[in-house]
Amino acid sequence: MKKIGFLLCIGLLFLAGCSAEGNNNKTKDGKVKIEYWHVNAETQGGKTVKELVKDFNAQSDDVYVQSKYNPDMYKGLIQNMMSEAAGGRTPDVVQIGWSFKNYYKDNFEYTSPEDVINESFPEDKKFIEEKFDDKMLSIAQDEKGEQLGLPYSVSSPVMFINKDILRKANLDESGPKTWEEVQTYAETIRNKSNQYGVFIQEPADSWAQQAIVDSNGGNIVKDGKASFASEEGVEAYQLMQDMVKNKSALHTNDEQGQQSFINGEVGMLFTTNAKQTHIKDNAKFDVKAIEMPGWEGKEKKVPAGGSMLGITSDTKEEQEASWKFMKYLYKVENIAKWTKGTGYVPPRNDVVDDPKGLKSYVAENEMMQPAIKQMRNVVPWAAFPGNSGLEAEQQLIDMRDKILGEDADVNQTMKETQNRINQELD
Repeated sequence: MKKIGFLLCIGLLFLAGCSAEGNNNKTKDGKVKIEYWHVNAETQGGKTVKELVKDFNAQSDDVYVQSKYNPDMYKGLIQNMMSEAAGGRTPDVVQIGWSFKNYYKDNFEYTSPEDVINESFPEDKKFIEEKFDDKMLSIAQDEKGEQLGLPYSVSSPVMFINKDILRKANLDESGPKTWEEVQTYAETIRNKSNQYGVFIQEPADSWAQQAIVDSNGGNIVKDGKASFASEEGVEAYQLMQDMVKNKSALHTNDEQGQQSFINGEVGMLFTTNAKQTHIKDNAKFDVKAIEMPGWEGKEKKVPAGGSMLGITSDTKEEQEASWKFMKYLYKVENIAKWTKGTGYVPPRNDVVDDPKGLKSYVAENEMMQPAIKQMRNVVPWAAFPGNSGLEAEQQLIDMRDKILGEDADVNQTMKETQNRINQELD
């Protein structure tokens, strides 16, 4: 089923109507040419994207894929799609970040992979149900259970620990299991070594903070409204602020914080498992990855980072070509390549144990195992409804920076931010 957002019918398109011409391109040898939009820079899986696209094109008789890198991650890709839509153009296969799936649904024309399969590929009728478990599929669905796309890039927040620093502080080198223990560990490290105990990632999103709030029983979004300023949400942010105030936690830009951990200046790093290869290759100390902490007596919730693959082709021919490419990317050996090249958790439920997949790789790579194990607790990355998703995410980032960087009153700052977001959502 296609959804047409208001952005597709503005400006010049008002005169031309909402029918986009699409690519309608073919190669000289008659192959259907489609565009694959991704966010993977050379240092974040871009080389693997090129390899997979090249291999697909070499074996395909009727489809040719041209890949396009979009800077500024998923926000940048969405903004580029908006520009293309205003000119009546569209890519074909796109990586959509989880926090923007509602924005994608409400503002762009798309086709569910299920619809393409049901219409043109009867041999693939059971592909989705056989290759993905229900919990994984749910993170790429809307609130009504419609499959907007299929999970592809799945990252998981883990705690990297400097075992050397923990030993010197006489702490259990297996690491903390709860956020209460994280606070105790961090303060002990500060008091005994005068080093920072922990850095919680601070990129241009609030994914890590959602993990802490959700696991405490709170919600970033509930029933279509911002709801993070609950007692549980305030408690989570208060813990983070308290650690920054007593200098047991480091507050800085994300690149510097992660480099400080790699330099051996911070005892623990809470960030995406996709950083494991970089950390493993550059840390000069005894480093380990453990599952993300929970809260005492509460169910841990692990928000899925990364993206889904969606189909935004105009024509049936391009939609069919898009599915052929997507199906190729989801082959066991290709998901294995993707995981090794990026560090993402495989979205298919059979890749880890398959000899052609990741069986030997996971067995040998201990830092990969915590992220895979905790996928049993996976929940969707919070996505705001409607057209305010971009602005709402920015306000969450600003709120985090104000609480951690300006020592703002946690309760007041969170309630004011929540009210502003909900006013924009109304």
